[in-house]
Amino acid sequence: MNDEMTFEQARDELEAIVRRLEDGHTSLDDALKLWERGEQLHELCRAKLDQAEERVAVLLARMAESRADAGSPPPAD
Repeated sequence: MNDEMTFEQARDELEAIVRRLEDGHTSLDDALKLWERGEQLHELCRAKLDQAEERVAVLLARMAESRADAGSPPPAD
């Protein structure tokens, strides 16, 4: 698995794999290889999404701290 791959590249490759598997013209051996690659790509996408989620949480916490320090009321939900 290439750790330098972006989320978008991994997602696009995963979508292409799904299309190939769904078209029904893939041999069993090729389908298994595609499935395994799809699992790798899914894992990469999930990790990238988790990282993004963590970054957003940090940014939101910083924003809340900044508002608290400035005496501003928190945003209404």
